Amino acid sequence: MWVRRAAIRPVPSYALVPGRVLEQIEEQLAEDDDDSRQKLDDAFTRFERTQPALAERISTVLSRPLDETALALGYFLTLAIWLAFDETFSKDLQEVTETGLSSVEEALALDEQIRLSDPAEAVDSDDVIAMEQPDVLAFVQEHLDAALEANANDVDVDDVHEIYRVVLIEVLALSYAVRAPQNWAALPSEFTA
Repeated sequence: MWVRRAAIRPVPSYALVPGRVLEQIEEQLAEDDDDSRQKLDDAFTRFERTQPALAERISTVLSRPLDETALALGYFLTLAIWLAFDETFSKDLQEVTETGLSSVEEALALDEQIRLSDPAEAVDSDDVIAMEQPDVLAFVQEHLDAALEANANDVDVDDVHEIYRVVLIEVLALSYAVRAPQNWAALPSEFTA
């Protein structure tokens, strides 16, 4: 099946986050003791220090008046995703600049416009991102579905959509911020995609 990727550029294959890392992060975040809470506080501080533009963008969204489910989901998903990238790539994860972040936001908005304007387009922008980071998007969608199901009568779907959008931006921005390994030889399709 042909998928038009007019606005969202492909994620390099060396930047894929494996599902097992996300599972480990989820287990760490589920622990509820003093040591775990301290590690979580340290992780937030490290995130703000190493990814200031991204942390500020996420903080802007999370500081809006959101319903409790969306807010909890936002804190959990944005931290879990950053921790997964940090765990997987550590020193090869570069800082997401304000320019890089704006580029991702504009590309996602353009991709959404293109897909909305073409009635024959059967693939949504988040489906394209799922093809690029399958384990990350499966993790995100699993938690979104669980939160929506558990709080079906109380959740503000627009607030959850706002969280979902900032999470998609985070996933793409961090994916593009992974530095290629020194011995990396890109496949021809990665040059031309």
